[in-house]
Amino acid sequence: MARQSKTAAAPAKATKATKGAKNAKTTKVSKADTARVTKKAKRAKKDPNAPKRALSAYMFFSQAKRQAVKDDNPTASFGNIGKILGNMWSTMSDNDKAPFIKRANDDKKRYDAEKAAYAGNEASAEESD
Repeated sequence: MARQSKTAAAPAKATKATKGAKNAKTTKVSKADTARVTKKAKRAKKDPNAPKRALSAYMFFSQAKRQAVKDDNPTASFGNIGKILGNMWSTMSDNDKAPFIKRANDDKKRYDAEKAAYAGNEASAEESD
């Protein structure tokens, strides 16, 4: 039989005294502590007027090809369709990806312009307040 090393000692069993001490530590939580924890969990609401993010070349590709993949694989689940699309994208040549990359670059320019206009509108609204 193999010997156990001295560093890998078996954990000590919890006695009634240690169980009570652990429970006492976990049950004594002040209201301020719980309020602080719940405040961290809340997220700021997104502005509905903010511009939508730019799509990637892969997202344009998947929008264009998803229906064809669904038609070819009618029993495929959502995840499997994503895997098929990902495999198709990774095996495509750069020339085949070029139109989707161009659309992604155009969309990025659109987003940057809308974001600049949106930031300018917010700054002018804050100045007028």
